[in-house]
Amino acid sequence: MAPPPTTTIPPFVGLIVRVLTFICLLISLILIATNTDTIPTNIGDVKIKFSDFYAYRYLIATVVIGMAYTLLQSAFSIFLVTTGNRLGGEGFCLFDFYGDKFISYFLATGAAASFGMTHDLKQLQNGDDTLNKFLGIANAAASLCLLGFIFAAVSSVFSSYALPKRA
Repeated sequence: MAPPPTTTIPPFVGLIVRVLTFICLLISLILIATNTDTIPTNIGDVKIKFSDFYAYRYLIATVVIGMAYTLLQSAFSIFLVTTGNRLGGEGFCLFDFYGDKFISYFLATGAAASFGMTHDLKQLQNGDDTLNKFLGIANAAASLCLLGFIFAAVSSVFSSYALPKRA
């Protein structure tokens, strides 16, 4: 009986997915970090920014950690593409797999917390449209983080193919 065929992904495809993850996270970081708005109130204008809300701070944390991990893994992927050898051997395959799993779920929680916060703030508006620009940009940042999660999850699937086969 012939052994089952192995599924392999070319190393440059994994690198492309990691680069796309990084780009989504970078744009998300820029959007949420520069998001400010001024709301007129009875006592004067109030300036709001992302750091006024815990969910948006959590989004920033997940994006920054995701970017750092993606940069590290991109460097390892570049090494694999250029030399044809995996840095660290089989043991590093496990780090790739579990790291990709953790980061992808971490990014998903950051996006979900931001979507929830944006939804709650929209409910509190009471017909006042002064927050719409702020909330729209926050939603765009969360959407890009969610797209980064999807790319990180795809990377996780690719890294599962590289796991050592155990009999």
